[in-house]
Amino acid sequence: MCVLTDPDLFDQNEEDGTVVLLQEHPDAAHEATAKEAAGLCPASAITIS
Repeated sequence: MCVLTDPDLFDQNEEDGTVVLLQEHPDAAHEATAKEAAGLCPASAITIS
């Protein structure tokens, strides 16, 4: 879900399907979609700090 939410911020490992963060410190333009992706993540693998 996170890749669909913001493909400029997230990718998915083709081998095991895990989330890959493309920007370690995303700018403010990605803040809302990062929070949305964290909320949609079925494995709760994404946290925002």
